[in-house]
Amino acid sequence: MLSPPLSLRWPRWLLVYLLALGLVAGPAYPMYLHYDFTHSRDTLSYLSLAQGKFAGVNVTRRYRVLVPAAAAALAWPLEKVYARVWPQRATSEWPLRLGFYAVNCLLLAGVGLLLFRTCLLYGASPAAAALAVAGVLTSRWAVYTAGLPLVDSLYLLVFALAWYGARSGSAAAVAAALLLGFAAKESGLLLAPWLLVYGRRALDWPAQLAWLAAGGAATLALRHWIDGQAGATAAESVSNALGHSENLIYSLRRLLSVKGGGEIFSIFGFFSLVMLVGLRNRAARRNWLPVLGAAGTWLVMIVGVHMLLSGDLGRMGYLAAPVFAVAFSLILSRDSLFAWLRITPASPPA
Repeated sequence: MLSPPLSLRWPRWLLVYLLALGLVAGPAYPMYLHYDFTHSRDTLSYLSLAQGKFAGVNVTRRYRVLVPAAAAALAWPLEKVYARVWPQRATSEWPLRLGFYAVNCLLLAGVGLLLFRTCLLYGASPAAAALAVAGVLTSRWAVYTAGLPLVDSLYLLVFALAWYGARSGSAAAVAAALLLGFAAKESGLLLAPWLLVYGRRALDWPAQLAWLAAGGAATLALRHWIDGQAGATAAESVSNALGHSENLIYSLRRLLSVKGGGEIFSIFGFFSLVMLVGLRNRAARRNWLPVLGAAGTWLVMIVGVHMLLSGDLGRMGYLAAPVFAVAFSLILSRDSLFAWLRITPASPPA
């Protein structure tokens, strides 16, 4: 069957994007409105960055300025509205917090769209792909990421771009992942070797290295400027990066504990039960596991390295959402236990 004209595709993708936005924005709004984040060092740091205050911000978070800058840019017109509607809030941090909420919701909706398209590329049905997106965007980590002044949404988008680009052959997606990865988080460099291997169909090695060099140069220049504003030295960031290795033993012990197992399960909650169905026997695994291939295995291993280095198992484990979404959708599309989802009702007699 012929593909629909390009002009007919955009309304479909726009609809998926808006549905993904609705999945995120609604549950995250109470988090934005009511969460008392005054005890959260992460959120306080990113609010400071959005206000252009770099001194005193922990070196781990000091250079992740893209989302705070976007939130600050959006907060400026929002502040004008606040001055008219809520005069008592206009001079507070509420406009800035709303800016973070809006930017994070928009970025996570973009993740949802990319995951939907990737699931279809792997052979999942549209219904299964939509349910997979719902499973990812209703996670507690999606609510946390969208509702609070955090930057994880951009980093998850980088992973979604890499996974989509490698499967679709989209040069733009791979280039964007390479360009934004290091700027989103320093650990984004861990994704570069994976893209060099599995993103070659989209971009050959010389082109990938050029985009990686461009992103790295821009990020290093930005870091140098931020160090000047904060009165810090580059040696601080190097020692901080090496200090993350101290989390390995703690993370391993936590991962092997009952509490750690519960934390892993809570990443996608009861949606994870579908994975158990897909792993129940060899025949069930053959329906979907070989389709993910080595690319899926290695991407999950990269996420595992993030988990071990950070010590925050659940939050970093959420980066596996692109692989989870495809696995989830393939199980729904192919496993016999979910055949009822694939039955098309018979047309009524004329």
